[in-house]
Amino acid sequence: MKLHHIEGHIQTILLAEYAEKLLLLDGCCRSDIVILQHFISQNLQRKLSDLTLVVVTHMHPDHAGAANKLRQLTGCKIATANVSGQWYSGIDGRLMHLTDILLAKWVAKRMKKPLVNIWYSSQLIADYKLDDGECLPGFSDWVALSTQGHTDRDLSLHHLPSNKIYVADLMVKVKNRYIPPFPIFYPNRYRASLHKIITLQPRSLILAHGGEVILSVHDYQHLLQLAPQIPTTHWRTIKLAFWKKLGK
Repeated sequence: MKLHHIEGHIQTILLAEYAEKLLLLDGCCRSDIVILQHFISQNLQRKLSDLTLVVVTHMHPDHAGAANKLRQLTGCKIATANVSGQWYSGIDGRLMHLTDILLAKWVAKRMKKPLVNIWYSSQLIADYKLDDGECLPGFSDWVALSTQGHTDRDLSLHHLPSNKIYVADLMVKVKNRYIPPFPIFYPNRYRASLHKIITLQPRSLILAHGGEVILSVHDYQHLLQLAPQIPTTHWRTIKLAFWKKLGK
């Protein structure tokens, strides 16, 4: 297995190459499809149909945005966490979907990335739903880990032979420090997920935003100290700003 790190719109695209098949560790942004097509056909000299599995670690625009379209283009299967229902369900869910797209656009602007279309469906029907500790279909060297907290369905992917873990948005790297992501809907689950990763003692972690890193005991302690005790979500942030404004 060779793991390729490709610069995506606002996150790293992680493509695992095997002799007869390809695995995409996350669903990317919609605009990353062109980048992925070019890399597979030009850099790897492979057919796009060699892509057999796409894992969607959670439903945010830079992790699920390309999944549905890639399945249409390649016939690949999509794997997600075994959680019932849709993340973006109901009126509140649709509003959150729009908010997350706007947040991704804001991040892209701060990164000085070009304006591109990152719209994607808020609904995703998976071909495979993975439980904690289950091997990826067709890729038994990878194991899915339930690492909820950021949302209710976050997955990390553990490559057993190398003992490296792709943790998606379990943490982000900002100015050489590791901090919890925004939002965190389930703070207790989030801290439990951090402890799960610490217990596994991985050789390294691969972040969607920050590359491959090795965390020290101090880094993990810092993350746990920063982990919120109450949810930090879009709606709570808006309410807090509103009440602060009234307080003035």
